[in-house]
Amino acid sequence: MRARRVGALVLVAVLALAVSSAWAARLDLDDDDDSDVLDELLAIDEEEEEERGGLDAGGGDGGGAAEAVRRAQSMVLVLDNDNARRTVEEHAELLLLGYAPWCERSAKLMPRFAEAAAALRAMGSAVAFAKLDGERYPKAAAAVGVKGFPTVLLFVNGTEHAYHGLHTKDAIVTWVRKKTGVPVIRLQAKDSAEEFLKKDQTFAIGLFKDFEGAEYEEFVKAATTDDEVQFVETNDRSVAKILFPGITSEEQFVGLVKSEPEKFEKFDGEFEETAILRFVELNKFPLITVFTELNSGKVYSSPIKLQVFTFSEAYDFEDLESMVEEVARGFKTKIMFIYVDTAEENLAKPFLTLYGLESETKPTVTAFDTSNGAKYVMEADINAKNLREFCLSLLDGTLPPYHKSEPVPQEKGLVEKVVGRTFDSSVLESPQNVFLEVYTPWCVDCEAISKNVEKVAKHFSGLDNLKFARIDASVNEHPKLKVNNYPALFIYPAEDKSNPIKVPKKLSVMDMAKLIKEKLQISDVETAAATDNSPPPENVKDEL
Repeated sequence: MRARRVGALVLVAVLALAVSSAWAARLDLDDDDDSDVLDELLAIDEEEEEERGGLDAGGGDGGGAAEAVRRAQSMVLVLDNDNARRTVEEHAELLLLGYAPWCERSAKLMPRFAEAAAALRAMGSAVAFAKLDGERYPKAAAAVGVKGFPTVLLFVNGTEHAYHGLHTKDAIVTWVRKKTGVPVIRLQAKDSAEEFLKKDQTFAIGLFKDFEGAEYEEFVKAATTDDEVQFVETNDRSVAKILFPGITSEEQFVGLVKSEPEKFEKFDGEFEETAILRFVELNKFPLITVFTELNSGKVYSSPIKLQVFTFSEAYDFEDLESMVEEVARGFKTKIMFIYVDTAEENLAKPFLTLYGLESETKPTVTAFDTSNGAKYVMEADINAKNLREFCLSLLDGTLPPYHKSEPVPQEKGLVEKVVGRTFDSSVLESPQNVFLEVYTPWCVDCEAISKNVEKVAKHFSGLDNLKFARIDASVNEHPKLKVNNYPALFIYPAEDKSNPIKVPKKLSVMDMAKLIKEKLQISDVETAAATDNSPPPENVKDEL
């Protein structure tokens, strides 16, 4: 209870001062610094922590704590089952944080949300701020659209906008301002431009002499449509050159500025909304994107479909970074380069498992095509020449896809073990009829089905033109083996391996044997001769 109370008070106090003030129609970035606001918010929080600690220790009369509570409650909107829907309807612009006290991501987001609130308040935003403990008030959460934790929602005249961006102050501020009618920051003085650069963020800049005309309207449309990147405009070339030194004699200009070594990107397309948006989308990522939990969604949804991943410990990547960066420079907007720290198991392991490389300890380079799910692994040494050749082959479509495979087995038993590397030779190119069982270790029904397959295999063990095989699909792949439900059973006839026959997995041992004889036209005489008078499957106990 104490954790919930203190956590709630932290957010109440931090958001408090963001409740009122008028919003400028277009910001001229001569705003007050938000540091004083944030200092005051943090001071309220620290006072509450100290007072609460005194109460827990049995000291003090609780007056200071009660006063802090009253101060916080008077400044922030606290939603519950009774007032949630009404509060949303009464405010033209309301930013809501839905959270749960136990949620780690909620705890991480709260300070960033607080900083965004303080920044917006300092800018003069009319947006009201509210919080809702969705665990304590599930009816209220359902009423306003909080479906998970944390959830950030902006209500503009009753219309709900869900936030899916990065959990950073600048990202939240940019998104809120765009959704509340200020898609572009106008900079008209050099000192404002210099101050803006201190924010160290990615932004698009537009230089337009009179802030009018078809091209300018397309720039504003793009700024309004894009939810993530801040757009900046000026009509003063000297101001523009502070932001983008490469501007020369252009009458109008659009560029992108990033906080990385490859800092400036110049737009050279048609001044149309879609072209500007695509330029921003393709160029907003750095040469190497460091993969995190916060940006994972942006990486997955990137319009750059070819992605090259480097997996390594941080100290190993220090030796590789400059080389990878140099190669990446030659494939800008065509291939996205991503670094994943293998020390972050929750980030690296799912990827490495996808490639069957989860036990790999040395630096590894892989590639992924998000348009079709194709995977690739660079098996050569990691150096500039090999990486560049790997990327060129990926780009021109000549790079062979990678499929997971266990090592080639050395022995063959009653049921042959097939792996990814032997699927062609053991199944597709085999002169025999092949009965194939596809399973996974985690499959509930697979063990029982495997026992039945072994019984049938034993019954037909003397036939030279029929063999039984199985493959573990969790660690082996092949482009011509597409299975989604396990176990799966197939008969690959010797004369037509391209059209395998699917075998129902619920068949009894007897019915499975009958189906094999029927589909492969095996006579009773052949079976009897092959089995050397072994008991027929009718006499074998059916364990299904």
